[in-house]
Amino acid sequence: MEFIITLLVGLIIGAVAGKLTNNSMGLIGNIIVGIVGSFIGYWLLPMLGLYLEGNVGYFVTSLIGAVVLLLVLNLIMGGRKL
Repeated sequence: MEFIITLLVGLIIGAVAGKLTNNSMGLIGNIIVGIVGSFIGYWLLPMLGLYLEGNVGYFVTSLIGAVVLLLVLNLIMGGRKL
């Protein structure tokens, strides 16, 4: 059950990040971006001294990480559509 919840959260976070950065990557891509973005957020935010608690904090941290991931991918791809 936790695996399905992780996939659903990854999909939601990836889709929202894709809309914010105008870089939607399709269903599987959005799931991957959401999950990897969560790890990036939980690695990056504490380094900046930011700690977000609770369910909302989890979503915000994941979303920030996913947006950072998409922006970095966009820089690497040279502005081409992902």
